Amino acid sequence: MSYREMNIQEIENALQTSMELGLREDEAKNRQTKHGFNELEEGDKQSALLLFFAQFKDFMVIVLLAATLISGLLGEYIDAIAIIAIIFINGILGFYQERRAEKSLDALKQMAAPQVQVIRDGKSVKVPSREVVVGDILHFSSGDRIGADMRIVKAVSLEIEESALTGESVPAVKRDDALAFPSASIGDEENMAFMGTMVTRGSGIGIVTAIGMDTAMGKIADMLQSAEAVKTPLQRRLEQLGKILIITALFLTMLVVAVGVLQGNDLYTMFLAGVSLAVAAIPEGLPAIVTVALSLGVQRMIKQKSIVRKLPAVETLGCASVICSDKTGTMTQNKMTVTHLWGSGKTWSVTGTGYDPVGRFSDSQKDIDPAREKTLQQLLTFGMLCNNAELLTKNEQFVLNGDPTDGALLVAAMKADLSREKLLRKYSIVKEFPFDSTRKMMSVVVRDESGKQFVVTKGAPDVLLSHCPSILWQEKNQLLNKDLKQEVQGAVDRLAAQALRTIAVGYKQIGPNTMLMHESEAEKELTFIGLHGIIDPPRPEVKDAVKECREAGIKTVMITGDHLTTAKAIAKQLGILKPKDKVLDGKSLSEMSVNELEDVVEKVSVFARVSPEHKLKIVKALQNKGHVVAMTGDGVNDAPAIKSADIGISMGITGTDVAKEASSLILLDDNFATIKSAIKEGRNIYENIRKFIRYLLASNVGEILVMLFAMLFALPLPLIPIQILWVNLVTDGLPAMALGLDKPEGDVMKRKPRNPKEGVFARGLGWKIISRGFLIGASTLIAFMIVYKSNPQNLQYAQTIAFATLVLAQLIHVFDCRSEQSIFSRNPFGNPYLVWAVISSLAAVLVVIYFPPLQDIFHTVPIVPRDWLLVAGMAAIPTFLLAGSLLASKTK
Repeated sequence: MSYREMNIQEIENALQTSMELGLREDEAKNRQTKHGFNELEEGDKQSALLLFFAQFKDFMVIVLLAATLISGLLGEYIDAIAIIAIIFINGILGFYQERRAEKSLDALKQMAAPQVQVIRDGKSVKVPSREVVVGDILHFSSGDRIGADMRIVKAVSLEIEESALTGESVPAVKRDDALAFPSASIGDEENMAFMGTMVTRGSGIGIVTAIGMDTAMGKIADMLQSAEAVKTPLQRRLEQLGKILIITALFLTMLVVAVGVLQGNDLYTMFLAGVSLAVAAIPEGLPAIVTVALSLGVQRMIKQKSIVRKLPAVETLGCASVICSDKTGTMTQNKMTVTHLWGSGKTWSVTGTGYDPVGRFSDSQKDIDPAREKTLQQLLTFGMLCNNAELLTKNEQFVLNGDPTDGALLVAAMKADLSREKLLRKYSIVKEFPFDSTRKMMSVVVRDESGKQFVVTKGAPDVLLSHCPSILWQEKNQLLNKDLKQEVQGAVDRLAAQALRTIAVGYKQIGPNTMLMHESEAEKELTFIGLHGIIDPPRPEVKDAVKECREAGIKTVMITGDHLTTAKAIAKQLGILKPKDKVLDGKSLSEMSVNELEDVVEKVSVFARVSPEHKLKIVKALQNKGHVVAMTGDGVNDAPAIKSADIGISMGITGTDVAKEASSLILLDDNFATIKSAIKEGRNIYENIRKFIRYLLASNVGEILVMLFAMLFALPLPLIPIQILWVNLVTDGLPAMALGLDKPEGDVMKRKPRNPKEGVFARGLGWKIISRGFLIGASTLIAFMIVYKSNPQNLQYAQTIAFATLVLAQLIHVFDCRSEQSIFSRNPFGNPYLVWAVISSLAAVLVVIYFPPLQDIFHTVPIVPRDWLLVAGMAAIPTFLLAGSLLASKTK
């Protein structure tokens, strides 16, 4: 039998404790020695030094280290130092990100109460929460944070804020009697209190049933530690690219060396040419360019109110195929709001969002003045009087102080121009009977200016109705007969069907000198006035964001701890739940295996009444089906799923520190719509990365092929090693980086998400690299042959022509890389950074050709003006030949 099913005596016996005396101090020490402290444990931590060195195990890093060694052997110490610096910076970034992730658990620890009130040896004492043991008797009241999991044995108007664990919008009403059912989700355990949650109303006494890692919070901490951080698609693609590059580069360079030696060239010369090509073939600047592109994307995203904690997350979000979003506070405002009222057979709607007291009232046909509707005015007035909430202003925003339900009624009345101050000048509060979870009502006795006294009561409709023999109907008090009761019940059902919580209001007039000493006297013989329909409304902008995500091929899934009816209603309003979509609750999820869930998970749009374990299970099932999953959330209960998702997104305003630390992306405005901007940015960043991979590799293929073709045709070397390295330097740097600043193409949010298994060379990129590389190499070699054949004695001039042709061909090709279509599909001057980068690279080439001190180093000679026509013509062939053929095929 679980503790929630036991009575007090059974719990005392099971835990060997006493409600009156608590535990003896020596017994508490013994239990502490045996079971440990009430704190969240940390997993085995890797030392900072080992964590730092672990950053250099990546395959691309090993490739870069090999390139560093080769550069050093060639005497290119500047290149070697630059590569080492890049590796070191990347290592520091990776180390910093992993150390930040470890803070997730530290933030979770801070949610435990620093001190709690316990009974020890019959006395009430305060002890640090870490010294609490199972069996301790804890006292707690409004404002306290619960220090351990416990069975509530006394509850006085007790409500506890559990949204961090359950996702529910409103505080949970607690009770102290045993529950009849054997199992339940956290949200249904009405006689239990959980570590880290906050008491918002009333007071209580509890017997500690679990501490530390055995608590609900501890189980989340354990999942957080054991959750595996998955590699991002970008990391997987770069790793794949690194392997392809090293294998291809080694094969081709060995081929060049072997063919060159067989053709009679000097072995040492061919070895130097081979290692130079190896350095050129491996774009050592690629990780740096990727990092810069991601960093610039991050800067743009900050302006759009989102902070990226892990750089690769930007690109990952760009290829997300499913967004799993928490409901409360993410898709909704986390501000309970009255949207409908009912009374005297009429239903009124109220506009306005959140706690801003501005809105319009309307009936089914037109806007109305609430002051002219007597029943409505009375319903709003009494809702404001029977109320303890306050509306404050903070940083030019309205902030609620008090219960969310009271706040909803207060704001609704203020929208009708009612004022608490003015009402309290007209009515004085004589006595209050606070809300109690047993009676489910709250009442106040008020006296008006003429001395008349009234009892005003609000509460659950079914309870209040049983205390009302009459009803305010057509502005007159009438007997609440069977037909009118059905009218009221029908109104409750209609509001409930819209996922609205209903609060009923009633009143009665009493004698001017009547003194009511007990709520049972006050809350009888009431007149029923009407109903408030309350909901945590959706954010207005979320519906459009969900629609745009769908157009981009991204499915939005709602995952919430709230009730099924509420979740379905909000999901329908936002366009998440379509007629053929499925809905699953926590009970169904518990009964399903992971394989069974995988069979249906793609058809489900709403998961309701779920626990943290369920969220993790859903994310894993979607990942197993091949989806790139983004998980949004704000509570502690979201943290494990946030960490395990391909990208975790937390809320900056309402999000707990635990959720933020576990996430990759933080939304500063808690706005689901901000994710849309992040997706667009992520997609563009990946496309830009593809652009400079295409550019770098096509250029490098051209460099290798020009040497290979020369060897095959028994020609002298068209380029010497130092020229190859200089080409690599001036073309791989600024132009490639400028591509990372390219603006997105117009249809970027109309495309389907990329398949997470898609390789780097998918969508024809491999063919483009090979075909452009082949033409760049061929045109360079042709230019070399034309000049060399005309004057075989002047090899140095022919090599200078080849050198200039190769660089210019690559700098023209960079403009072609801006689009998946052709160079003609975009304005070539649309990226000013690229224009200036190309000009800078051209200047660097002209300097080594025409500046005498550098001519001896690079073995170049000045090119006469007429030969620049040959250089420019041959350099333009690779880009314009293929672009022209593509244009011709489209015209046909």
